[in-house]
Parts: sequence; structure tokens; C-alpha cells
Amino acid sequence: MLRHHYEPEHEQFRAAFRRFLEQQVLPHSARFREQGLIDREIYTKAGEGGFLCYYVPEEYGGLGIADLRYDQLMYEEITQVHETSLMIGALNRNAPPYIVKYGSEEQKRHYLPKLASGEMICGIAMTEPDAGSDIGGFKTRAERRGDGTWVLNGQKTYISFGIVADMFVVAAKTDPANPRQLGLFIVERGMEGFRSGRKLDKLGYRAQDTAELFFDNVELTPLHVIGDPARGFDYMRGGLAEERIASAVQSLPFAVEALRLAVDFTTQRKAFGQTVADFQNTKFKLAEMRTEILAAQALADHCVRLFNAGELDPATASACKLKCSEVQAMAVDQSLQLHGSAGFMWEYPICQLYADSRISRIFAGTSEVMKIVISKDMLQQKPR
Repeated sequence: MLRHHYEPEHEQFRAAFRRFLEQQVLPHSARFREQGLIDREIYTKAGEGGFLCYYVPEEYGGLGIADLRYDQLMYEEITQVHETSLMIGALNRNAPPYIVKYGSEEQKRHYLPKLASGEMICGIAMTEPDAGSDIGGFKTRAERRGDGTWVLNGQKTYISFGIVADMFVVAAKTDPANPRQLGLFIVERGMEGFRSGRKLDKLGYRAQDTAELFFDNVELTPLHVIGDPARGFDYMRGGLAEERIASAVQSLPFAVEALRLAVDFTTQRKAFGQTVADFQNTKFKLAEMRTEILAAQALADHCVRLFNAGELDPATASACKLKCSEVQAMAVDQSLQLHGSAGFMWEYPICQLYADSRISRIFAGTSEVMKIVISKDMLQQKPR
């Protein structure tokens, strides 16, 4: 794809991650899909390999490498081997950054080494049954007691790693009179009043566990309060930008792999005395797919560099997420179409890619919400 995006150290990391996939993950892929979750020890081994929370400063157990390209290349490798349910990037970017950026020294020393090693897995709990991107509609609430402790009540749903995670960063209202005042709280597995609900049966990502979470008078100490409990909304605005660029770089490898599968299939499959790739319509479709992927890849790589430099704003991250997820959807759909009936069969990889890709225009903010964020930013700009 004519990219000059990675340095030699990235390719060394890629080779190590590829070995991890080949040795630890791929031999068990079928079983993971059948049981509906990935074994807990896989994440421990990922931590041992340095693939989890590598950006965490060294004094807290990480590698101290603040470079999103490492997540980007891991997504590329995961998709090439069709193990898309191994959402290491989501583990890295959805929840732990809140502790890195806003956590107290005590929280950093207590949690970050465990997250970087894989001893603990951390999920993010924002979505509720009646509120997704509209955080003003959250009903989960945290009430402060006079002794500085908190009591958490509510429910979250569609939570990734809802079964295997050891802790969650939970968004909750902290002022009944102000629907947009939120706090971020750490809830650990085993706390009284906290439980996971059923493992949800999804269209795609069949080996990645997703569940409901319930909080019934869960008592939280100051160790479990991230930053200022009145500024969770501001924290989330910045965090969602990171989540959305991570989602964008997760989406594009799907499109690249879908194009590769389409080329492989159409150059081998014959119809009416010639290969499917010989038809002009096929050539045009493949050319359109490649052109859109090239454009989206250039935008994504540029936004990754902006993120690494601390210059990526929420609207640009949203634009990148919108473009990449829409290109992903187009490429995967076109590839399945070019496969014909074979594409509808699970034995062909494009079928799994199709099922897994549909959520990308929904999670981390729907395409419609991305358009709202982008247009709002444009209309708020002062005329020159």
C-alpha cells in the first residue's frame, strides 16, 4: 500500500506478536469461538510478551512507549490471521488510559503494573440499556457519603470483556441535579453488590465475551475514584477521541484483508469460460476498493501521527473513525458479493469478516454520532 509508516523497531515488534499469535492463539481458535470467549491465560501471556498497555511508564510496569503504531500493527496481524475477536487494542485503549492520565499516584502504582502484565484485565463500562452515545441519559449513579466513600447503583450493557475482566472503569452520574456531571469509578471483580449478567450472543466477534453488568449498592473507597468525580464528562471527551482513532485503525485491516480475499477468489474462480477477475465489473469493483482503502489508510496513518504528537482533536478523530469504518463496510460487502454464494458460508474467511465488521459503525460512537461531532466542530469555528 506504498506506506512508509513503520520503523525497524515496529517490524521487530510485529514479528514477535505474529509468533505469539501462531503459538498461543491460533491453535485454539475454533475452541474459543465455540465457548464464546478467549481463555484468560491468553491475556496473561500477552502481558508477558509486552503487548498489553505498552505505553504505561516504566516505573509502573510498562514499556514507556507512547506510540499508537504498535496497536495499529497488532490489529493488522490479528486481522490477517482472522483472529479478530482477540481485541487487544480495546484492552489497551478503552479503559487503562483513564488511570494513566487522571489516576492518583496510589492508583497508578496499584493497578498499572497488573494491567501491563496481564495479571488484571480492565474493561470500560459506559453504555446502558437506554443510553449509548447520549451520556446525559445515563441512569447509573454514584452517591458520596460523609466519610468520603461512594455507593454505586445502576446497570451497564454491551460491555466488552464483561465476563473475563477483573476490573472496570465505570461512568456514573454524581449530581442528580446536573445530568451531565459524571464521575469515573473503578469497580473490581468480587466487590459486594457487583456482578456480571449473561454473556450476550452476538452477530460477530464470537470469541470475544460481551455481557451486562449490575451494581447494587457497591461501596467504593477513594482508591476507586478516578480524578475529580465532577469532571468525568471532560475526561471522557478526551478518552473517546483515543478510542475512536483506535477503532479507525482496527477497521482498516478488515478492508485490506477483504480486498486480498477478493483478489484471491476472483482470480481462481471461473465462470462462463473465464475467471471472475476477467470481467470488467470485477476489475472496476476491485479498483474502487483499492482506491478507497488507499485514501482511508493515508488519513488513518496521518491521524496516528497526530495522536502520537498530542495534536489529534476529537472532531478529526471522529472523521477518521467515520471514514475508516465506512470503507471497511464497503470493502467487506463488495468482497462477499464477489465471492457469490461461497461468501455466505462460514468456511470462507470473508463470511466471518463480514459478521465481525458490522459493529464497527456502531461501537465507539455510531457513524451518525460521528457526523454530529464533526459538523458541530465545523459550525462552532469562528469565520475568518
